[in-house]
Amino acid sequence: MDLLPVNGAALADDPRALEAVRAVGLRYGFDYTDDAAVTALLAERKRALEAEQRQPAAWLGVLALTAGLLLPFVVPMVPALTDRLFAALGAAGCLLVVGVALVVHARTRWKRALSRGPLAGYREVLGLARAHGVPLTHVPAWLEGRSSTGGGKGAAPIPTYATVEPLPDTPPSHAPGAPSTTPIAASTTAPSTASAAAPVAVPPKPEAVRSYETMADVGGWHDETGCLLFLAGGGGAIWAATSAEPVGYGALLLVPLAGYVWLIGRRQGREKERLRKAALAYVREVAAAQAAGAKVPELSPELRKLAETEDV
Repeated sequence: MDLLPVNGAALADDPRALEAVRAVGLRYGFDYTDDAAVTALLAERKRALEAEQRQPAAWLGVLALTAGLLLPFVVPMVPALTDRLFAALGAAGCLLVVGVALVVHARTRWKRALSRGPLAGYREVLGLARAHGVPLTHVPAWLEGRSSTGGGKGAAPIPTYATVEPLPDTPPSHAPGAPSTTPIAASTTAPSTASAAAPVAVPPKPEAVRSYETMADVGGWHDETGCLLFLAGGGGAIWAATSAEPVGYGALLLVPLAGYVWLIGRRQGREKERLRKAALAYVREVAAAQAAGAKVPELSPELRKLAETEDV
């Protein structure tokens, strides 16, 4: 993950935020202003959390729960087990208890790995950054223990701190408390790095990326609609042939309409894929600029989703 939620240059932009972040680093024994160290930490912790979810205890717990729930319904269907109904129900109860215990054990281990160590301190850093008005490019769902779709509060959400008043010379766009939903635009100014005098510019957003943001969630219904039209046309023709009602053959007109809908969907899919590749290339350029010291504002929701799903 090269695109960080926030980099050291953005944290150093406000001396008060930098001081608070360094205080967190002293408690956890970790330098959260070192982008390379943070990148390595996030990559290692993500692998560790995924490994926890694949532990045998988790899979065995799910299997035991499934077997315990299905066994009472399977027993009446098997004549050999009908006379042993109470024994089968007892076995189902034992499987449920064992399954719940294994699942709770696996989740406890996963939550402990998520909530302790430098990773917990990094969530504090992100909370402090928000409180000081430092924009976060994106917050991966796994970092807060949310589902892969990004829904829900999460098992370990980023803490919320009191809003800190902006410095007198802080631009209004960085004012704390303002919603950080402004996507990267072509007019983004070139921020300066914390360690170099020469500024590093965030690349301007191409028109193709703007188009991707507009149509990222558009479509997806063409296949289903075309299939329904095709089935309706075929069903009408079959009804006409079996009932001697020639009017049913009129439904065959739906077949070319289904083909037309499929053709539109295919064209839209190709265009979305082209724009998606352009957006992915842009996000990688933004990640490279951030690695060079640029202070990157928050990505748009469409670009955040793309960055998280593609592990940019």
